[in-house]
Amino acid sequence: ASRCRRSGRTRFAGPSVSRAEALAVYGLMSDADVIQRVFDHIDNKTTDLADRVWREPVASYLSDEHFADELEVFRRLPTVFCPSAALSEPGSYVARSAAGVPIVAVRGGDGKVRAFYNACRHRGMMVAEGMGKVGAFICRYHAWAYGLDGRLKHVPGDQGFPELDRDAHDLIPVQAEERGGLVFVTQKAPLSEGAMAAVPDLLSPDQELFDFVQMHDPANWKLVVESAMEGYHIKALHSKTFYPYGFDNLNVVETYGPNSRLVFPFRRIEKLRDTAPEDRHPDGMLTYVYHLFPNARVSMLSSHHQLIIIEPEAPDRVRWDFFRLTPPARDGKLVDKAMTAKDADFVKDTGIVEDREAACSIQAGLATAANTHFTFGRYEKSA
Repeated sequence: ASRCRRSGRTRFAGPSVSRAEALAVYGLMSDADVIQRVFDHIDNKTTDLADRVWREPVASYLSDEHFADELEVFRRLPTVFCPSAALSEPGSYVARSAAGVPIVAVRGGDGKVRAFYNACRHRGMMVAEGMGKVGAFICRYHAWAYGLDGRLKHVPGDQGFPELDRDAHDLIPVQAEERGGLVFVTQKAPLSEGAMAAVPDLLSPDQELFDFVQMHDPANWKLVVESAMEGYHIKALHSKTFYPYGFDNLNVVETYGPNSRLVFPFRRIEKLRDTAPEDRHPDGMLTYVYHLFPNARVSMLSSHHQLIIIEPEAPDRVRWDFFRLTPPARDGKLVDKAMTAKDADFVKDTGIVEDREAACSIQAGLATAANTHFTFGRYEKSA
């Protein structure tokens, strides 16, 4: 895995929808209603159920043609590129591939986030890698230089290009916008479509990015996404990691637009039984997982938040782009950073490892031709 650490703060630009507005506009339950729903499930030994059993053809995970169609969807719709906190100040940038296309996003001197195809207009080499902070993008091949606004600023030995139209050699822009503490990009469709049309405020300006990790697995991207979208597997797969602290097969699942929100409660939520409903608070009592169609999820855990972007690289290969952030301040106080690091490492080094192993094992099993379809039961509601 490659690792790059940055921290910082920024005011998030762009229009967003507050949590209260999201509840009203998108029909998401309030925290108090979610907690009561959890108590009802505990008492009745139930969970939210899907309307029907779903059978997904195994060919969907193997077909090159199907994979090409999926990439076209990724390029057509707005997708999450990075958290706003990764672009904490002018010149800070994130360079990564989205739907197989190298893109760089950067915060300009005017505070606005812009995105560009990550390719020099001279001979096409990428102008940025990983994460960092720059005053300009300088291609390592021949040192052509571009401003944070993408404008071509300098051509070494420009006498060798006597008829060069500089205006025609700026970096090519990609549509980008911030919403709810996230940066969205889209290569084709209007930014108002897809997941971005229904995004509440998920990350706040006081949250800091403290870690970025990329991981690669030999698995179809959908197997990775599906591994975290239901609680039916908690006791079996996470028997010594998540299950001692949580419940097996107990979830609250809501959908809004193309997105969904899953709730994974902790056993300690029982401490709220005698608290008045209006005073019940979810912090430390449950995990909200917001799945943003098609391939991103924001998890609000006890002492940290994480944004995971599942990038398809081939029908049988996937990349995790794993951003870890401090939680928002609670009652005006920031959570202790040592506690944040401990919580984050526990999740990444235990539960995430188990989910990764499961996805890779399923991928290996596809070669057996034992299944023509996978069966998703009513306990596996995710959308």
